[in-house]
Amino acid sequence: MPAQANCPLPQGFQLDQYRIERQLSLGGFSIVYLAMDKDGTPVAIKEYLPNSLALRKEGEIEPQVDLDNQPAFRYGMKCFFEEGRALAKLMHPNVVRVLNFFRANGTVYMVMQFERGRTLHEYIHTHRGEVRERFIRAVFTRMLNGLREVHAHKLLHLDIKPSNIYLRNDGTPVLLDFGAARQTLVADQPMLKPMYTPGFASPEQFADREALGPWSDIYSVGASMYACITGSAPPRSDERVRQDSLDPVTRTHSARYSEQLLQTVEWCLKLDPLERPQSVYSLQKALARKDAGEPMPATWFTDLGTRLKSFIGRS
Repeated sequence: MPAQANCPLPQGFQLDQYRIERQLSLGGFSIVYLAMDKDGTPVAIKEYLPNSLALRKEGEIEPQVDLDNQPAFRYGMKCFFEEGRALAKLMHPNVVRVLNFFRANGTVYMVMQFERGRTLHEYIHTHRGEVRERFIRAVFTRMLNGLREVHAHKLLHLDIKPSNIYLRNDGTPVLLDFGAARQTLVADQPMLKPMYTPGFASPEQFADREALGPWSDIYSVGASMYACITGSAPPRSDERVRQDSLDPVTRTHSARYSEQLLQTVEWCLKLDPLERPQSVYSLQKALARKDAGEPMPATWFTDLGTRLKSFIGRS
C-alpha cells in the first residue's frame, strides 16, 4: 500500500471550535477526522485536501499548492464549500447531517454528525454469501428515503456504494460522503472533474455527463444490492458498454433470492439510462413487493428499524 501523500492534522490540534482526535479515513480528495466540539460531543470533520493538487508535509498545517495548480484547487475548494452549504439544508434521518462548514488553514472544512456503527461494505465482508433478502430490502428501502430527499434538493450523490452506506448501531442506514455530490440537476451550475468508483458508477458518469440524473444514482444502488448478493461489485459499466460480461443474478443466485428481487437489481443495472427506474419512488415500489404481483405485508414495513437492529445484533 502506498504511503499517505498528505500528512493529517496532529492529534490535539485546535481547529476553530473543534479539537482533532485522530484521522478516521483518507480519500483522494479529502481527509476525515474524529474531533470533539466545545461541549465534548464527537463530530466528523472532512478536510478538502486533494492529493493531486496540494501537499502538506509533516509538521505543517497549511497545504502547499503549486502556482499551476492554484486555479483548480481554488475552484474545487469553492465547490466543496458550496456542497457543504447545500448539504446543510438536508435534514433527513437517512442522510448524514452537516452541522457546520468553514474556511481555515488555506482550505475548507465540513463538520458532520459522528455516527456509530459500521459500513454496509464491512457487513457484506463479514457475511459474504449470507446476506439475507429481507436485510437487503429493509436497508435499501430506508436508504432510498434519504436519496429521495437528496434528489428533491436537486442534488445527485454520484458515489453510492456499500462503503458510503453506514449502518448505525440501531440498524438504520445513513448515506455518507457526498464527495461527488454536485448540483448537477441545475443546468447553470459548473461541473467538477468526474469522480466515480469503478463497478458502482453508471456508464454516463464515464462518458455522457449531460445524461446524468436520478437514474445514475439508481444504477449505483443496483450495483450496491448486487454486491450484497454476490459479495463483490459488478463489472465496470464502461467495460460493460464495450462487452457486457455481467452474469445475470437471476441465473446465478435464483436458489437463494426471489426472482422479483433479482429482476429489480438487473433493472437498476441496465446500461441504457432510460431502461432503469427513472425515480427513487419507482425503485421503492419494486422493493416493497416480494413477487411480481404481491406486495410485502404492510406489517413488515411498520418497524424496519427494529428489524434492522435485529439483523445487526445477530452479526
